[in-house]
Amino acid sequence: MSFFTESLIEAFKLIIHFDSSIYQIVWTSLKISLIATTTAGIIAIVSGIYIGISEFRLKRTLQHILNTLMAMPTVMIGLVLYGLLSRKGPMGELGLLYTQPAVIIGEACLIFPIIMNLTIGAVHSSDQRLKMTLQFLGASKYQQIMPLIGELRETLVAALIYGFGRAIGEVGAAMMLGGNIQGVTRTMTTAIALETSRGEFELALALGVFLLSIAFLINFFLQLLTEKN
Repeated sequence: MSFFTESLIEAFKLIIHFDSSIYQIVWTSLKISLIATTTAGIIAIVSGIYIGISEFRLKRTLQHILNTLMAMPTVMIGLVLYGLLSRKGPMGELGLLYTQPAVIIGEACLIFPIIMNLTIGAVHSSDQRLKMTLQFLGASKYQQIMPLIGELRETLVAALIYGFGRAIGEVGAAMMLGGNIQGVTRTMTTAIALETSRGEFELALALGVFLLSIAFLINFFLQLLTEKN
């Protein structure tokens, strides 16, 4: 029997026997990613709809900036936030570095431009008659946001799911901002990197199974939403 096969069997044993260290890491990952997605999602959706229904000179430039931020390496986001949150940084007095809030901020910054860009695109591709009707009735831009959220709910849910998938798979910023502290900021991705380097391949593989399962569920729900549309 090969090394990989033996390790895979041991990994499933750890999962079946409800190894506490594994499930704690999984729960930490899910909690951090859900909070980051919720926080970034609310701000990004409201901002994206407002920008989508507005016309101003720098709108195209703003979208170029969002596209650039979507492609930015995660370690760059981690580096900038590390400088801001470190003891010598402007936000150092808050003591957020190497805490869950720091990782949440990092993941939220990572997925914010993604959700916002998808929201703007959804507004532009939506039925223009609703916007025209709302404008005809005298609704302000802020009053148009809630009806448009209802109209675009399936696309917006897909954007949130995509953002969550991006957040839970993050490793660079999570490692730099969280410090990979056991029981506090250790997520599935940072734990996989650590345990593999330490030779604990079975534990890393067990966490990889969870990560792949979550990725499968995310893609499954995205496909369902795409088929509905």
